[in-house]
Amino acid sequence: MKTKFIYIIALFFLATSVSAQIDRSVQPKPGPAPKVNLGKPQTFELKNGLKVLVVENHKLPRVSATLTIDNAPIFEGEKAGVSSLTASLLGSGSKNIAKDDFNEEVDYLGARISFGSQSARMSSLSKYFPRVLELMADAAQHPIFSQEDFDKEVNILKDGIKSGEKSVASISSRIQNLLAYGKNHPYGEYTSIATVENVTLADVENFYNTYFKPNNAYLIVVGDVNFKEVKKLITKNFSKWEKGTLPSYEIPAVSNVAATEIDFVNMPNAVQSDVTVLSTVEFKMTDPDYYAVLLANQIFGGDFNSYLNMNLREAHGYTYGARSGIRTDKNTAALFSAGAQVRNAVTDSTVVETMKELTKIRSTKVTAEELAIVKATYVGSFVRNVEKPETIARYSLNVETNNLPENFYETYLDKINAVTVEDIQRVAQKYFSADNARIVIVGKALDVLPNLEKTGYTINYFDKEGNPTSKPELTKPIPAGVTKATVIDNYFNAIGGADKIKAIESTLVSYEASAMGSTILSTEKRTASKYANEMSMGGNVLAKIIMTKDAVTMNKQPLPAAMANEMNYTLGTFTEMGVLTNENSILTGIENVDGKDMYVIATKGEIISSTIFFDVETGLKVKETQVTAMQGQTQTQESNYSDYKEFNGVLFPTTKSGNLGPQVVTFKLIDAKVNEGVTASDFE
Repeated sequence: MKTKFIYIIALFFLATSVSAQIDRSVQPKPGPAPKVNLGKPQTFELKNGLKVLVVENHKLPRVSATLTIDNAPIFEGEKAGVSSLTASLLGSGSKNIAKDDFNEEVDYLGARISFGSQSARMSSLSKYFPRVLELMADAAQHPIFSQEDFDKEVNILKDGIKSGEKSVASISSRIQNLLAYGKNHPYGEYTSIATVENVTLADVENFYNTYFKPNNAYLIVVGDVNFKEVKKLITKNFSKWEKGTLPSYEIPAVSNVAATEIDFVNMPNAVQSDVTVLSTVEFKMTDPDYYAVLLANQIFGGDFNSYLNMNLREAHGYTYGARSGIRTDKNTAALFSAGAQVRNAVTDSTVVETMKELTKIRSTKVTAEELAIVKATYVGSFVRNVEKPETIARYSLNVETNNLPENFYETYLDKINAVTVEDIQRVAQKYFSADNARIVIVGKALDVLPNLEKTGYTINYFDKEGNPTSKPELTKPIPAGVTKATVIDNYFNAIGGADKIKAIESTLVSYEASAMGSTILSTEKRTASKYANEMSMGGNVLAKIIMTKDAVTMNKQPLPAAMANEMNYTLGTFTEMGVLTNENSILTGIENVDGKDMYVIATKGEIISSTIFFDVETGLKVKETQVTAMQGQTQTQESNYSDYKEFNGVLFPTTKSGNLGPQVVTFKLIDAKVNEGVTASDFE
């Protein structure tokens, strides 16, 4: 033991002695790239053209198999959505085994089988691999498409589309692709309610019969298997799969705009803007610039420490995160994009700062240190990944499908390390356009257009379907005699009478919702000067907020005084009681929301800002948004109110939908009481 202790001390002093002789002001030169011993999968090909890659790995008794059909992009046209429906219906049993029996056996074996419109995947314990592979092969080659399942999946798809129509992110993604590629391009078209309604069960069957073919397919098997046994199993299960002639399709050429412009889509319900700078460019994995472009994107916006994120998030606090990306494409033009979701108030500033960073990486050489850091990141990630057997299979598939040289990955690190600072600037100028870019913005015109017009860029306007449109009407004039007080009184009159509502001493409402497999209960209690809200999930209290005129606590912990001061204006038996007397709450105008005119009352604060929408026709409150900004972070909460019904002579919304994190949750009213059920102890 004593000898060991002395040995450790000796090593310590040796280490400190060596480090004292190192000049830490000089950046060490990178060592040679690690030698990559990338294993090769064993391969064979069936007569029908199916190519098989097998990677044996016996560390764990598990196996995965992935079927990939390498078709070119498919244009669906007036039947956009047929591929999604095909994917949803595949795996619903087969002509040889009923859907319920299929699912029951997969579950019993502890396996997973899933399908895409042109893919399939399975994973299981190695001892069950033969049977699970057989099930996947059967479902892939002999699918059963029933009208009942088709009708159900159509409804699910349409519900998803309807939900996305109110999502800024969903609309932005659609518009970006549509404007970059055009509506007649496979990447530019989108699935709508109308196109889904054009799709029939026969269309799904025809899509499958046309494109789900083995002569352009690859099957990758990874795990605890024996190559010879795998070859027998695959030959047995896939050799009867008939190849076919795939239809030819000429993908339309795409081009960028002549000069950088803003393409704007108005979303009146948006509490944040989605800002994306994009351009198309020819970029393939076979390009000599491939490695330099990867590193240039990483420096510009590829990770947390990138130019873009350090500016928009860290320096200015505009967003949770800003990123850029460029994807290769062997069939058509690739897309370079950069952007973030930001507060409405800083939309124009985000445009200016994003273009500033884009200009910077194009006009100014990155430092040797910046380049060394991203190289180290890529080297570390690559070395870790090549230790995984699935990586070997994926890389081999890339070589096959992208016409790459056989030694592409063996020389990967050498070529990453060979990139220079001059290369970074050169490829940034070539692939990251600043002069012919589209700045796609989806946001609330009323809040963002006046300042966007000051940026100097031409602004073109589009609707949510990508059709050119005119500049949106920002606001309608407020009729004479209409004030904040009259709007709120009209609301009170609509729900029971203004005098009656103002005389109420307490209210209690409880809403219930289902989310993440649990029941969420929200109970709110109010008096003229106190408020309590308790939210529980599965019977466990998640949060309890108590507010008085003097303080606000959450789970008995006081919130920052500045935040508490900006929250207490909502005190009252109804939120609008406090809004009525709050000097920071003003009637801003009339806006059109989902086809209806709404009076808008906004409350601006340093930390908390809220907006309430009242239906001009009915007087009822329809929506409320709240934006909280602290320490450079922004959180947005939206609530929609509908289905008002009478409880104790007062109308309450029986449906309240809103976001709970990334998920939209619908709450249903289960109890509402007036002047009962509330005691002083509720606020302790």
